[in-house]
Amino acid sequence: MTEPVGTRRGRGGVRTTEVVYRLYETVDELSTVIENARSVPMSGSCMVPRDHVLDLLDDLRESLPEDVQAAGSIVEQRTEILQAAQAEAELLARRTRAEADQLVARAQREAERLVEEGRRRREVLIADGQAEHDRLVTETEVYQRALAQADELGAQSQADAARVRAEVDEYVDTRLADFGGNLERMLRSVDAARSALRD
Repeated sequence: MTEPVGTRRGRGGVRTTEVVYRLYETVDELSTVIENARSVPMSGSCMVPRDHVLDLLDDLRESLPEDVQAAGSIVEQRTEILQAAQAEAELLARRTRAEADQLVARAQREAERLVEEGRRRREVLIADGQAEHDRLVTETEVYQRALAQADELGAQSQADAARVRAEVDEYVDTRLADFGGNLERMLRSVDAARSALRD
């Protein structure tokens, strides 16, 4: 006959054997109560004496080995540990979400600040460029006016020089004509004087 599980000899072996036999006896008695229970007509159920069955279950519970009871405590502790771990995980998840929300909000604010700063710098650059453009245009207009005035003055100077040259030429020509007339009169006088001398 196979020895029931938990009946091996060793330290505390006698106590373990008694507990196991008591468990088997209680289970056998429960089986007997259920087998001898009166059937409920038209169903697969049966009627058992509640108090008797509850007493047998209490005996069964009390007869459980200490290591089994310790295992139950471990299971309860495991459940508590899992619940605590779950609560810690949820807390950590909430903190992580809060930190992520803060980071997102901070990143949005930084992005808005950079956009605003970029807009201001763009406006400054546009204003500076427009001012430089206006200055260059003004300088170009001044330069063009100066060139026009210089060309006008040059043309006027050339016209004045031509006029003065013409006046000088006319004056010289007039003086030369007068000189030539005087010279001709002098020559006629000389010729007349020579003729008179010959006569």
